[in-house]
Amino acid sequence: MNRISRPLSLLSAAALALSAVPALAIQPFQANYQANYMGMLGDAVMTVSAAGNDQWTYTLTIKNQLADLSQNTVFEEHNGTLRPLTSNDKSTFVMKKRNVDAKYDWNSGQATWSGSVKPERRGPVKLQAGDMDALLINLAIARDVSAGKPLNYRMVDEGRIKPMSYKIVGKENITVNGEQKQATKVSRTDGNKELIAWVVPNLPVPARLLQREDGHDALDLTIKSLR
Repeated sequence: MNRISRPLSLLSAAALALSAVPALAIQPFQANYQANYMGMLGDAVMTVSAAGNDQWTYTLTIKNQLADLSQNTVFEEHNGTLRPLTSNDKSTFVMKKRNVDAKYDWNSGQATWSGSVKPERRGPVKLQAGDMDALLINLAIARDVSAGKPLNYRMVDEGRIKPMSYKIVGKENITVNGEQKQATKVSRTDGNKELIAWVVPNLPVPARLLQREDGHDALDLTIKSLR
């Protein structure tokens, strides 16, 4: 993305045309990644933890010498889908800071945003069944590739509605917890950006995520360990 201040939307993916899909067995986990962001190495961590009341918190943090980025989404399972309830997106890049909160009100069927977001991006945006924020699509990709389902989602994020579709582009070996695993490689192109994910069976999140812009790597997360 041109304003690389928000790389976490990489973890986004098309119109979840949802008929009933089997309910996910959500389990807590922590995935540690090596991060290469804007040419500088750092660390990234993805976690899912119980938030009580049958809700979960999904968090991603990325840190290197240039940036400190974090995003978390509180979500629930609803009719076999992952439904966002609230989210926070925070970043410090050199001297710039950004902090955006989102609320997904499924009773009123609207999503709204506050904080460091333009007035025209504050919403409300009308929600429909299957809508997810950018972060949750990571979990959906890992689930749907393993289940052989279409990789079509609808992202509702920062006042925007964006259909996204991924396609399978091959297989590739990747190391997870010191063992070689075969990953399914999926990709989507959006203008000058290419988003690629490597999915390993039974892994709750992609083993690798790569965002390329104008043919150059902008963000590369490669898993080191999972527990």
